[in-house]
Amino acid sequence: MTDPSTPARAWVFGDDIDTDQIIPSRFLVSSDPADLGEHPFNDLRPEFSEAVERGEFVVGGRNFGSGSSREHAPLSLVGAGVAGVVAQSFARIFFRNAINLGLPVLICPDADRIADGDEIGMHLEAGTVVNHTADEVYDAEPLPPFLQDLVEQGGLKAYTKRKIASDGQ
Repeated sequence: MTDPSTPARAWVFGDDIDTDQIIPSRFLVSSDPADLGEHPFNDLRPEFSEAVERGEFVVGGRNFGSGSSREHAPLSLVGAGVAGVVAQSFARIFFRNAINLGLPVLICPDADRIADGDEIGMHLEAGTVVNHTADEVYDAEPLPPFLQDLVEQGGLKAYTKRKIASDGQ
């Protein structure tokens, strides 16, 4: 996983970005992150999937990830190499699916101050988003330590495998 505190480009989207806008349903023939990672935002912002580089960020407005409960939307961002998602608010199911898949997410009321192309980094423990372009730091809701651990270990599946392995010794 890319370190989300490392500054990288922000791809900014607006309010109410739903899971079908993140990954159009016609691409849901696979659950492979690499396959899905070729198509995020294909209809909404076609240049994204071609131009996004590993370690860059997605920034949303309010209610990011609304719609379907399927994990394909955050999985497509993982497959595209997105380092994390910052939004003013998330649909609850997207937020939890992202955590379960090891995709860092932060709720940041000031996410609307981030411009497309700004260089940002996110700090999960501190609950901050640093906008290096604007030389500003925004408060976010820090993830509780348990959720930070899930993300750092690559998601719920990886966390559970390690937990079972360590408990068996």
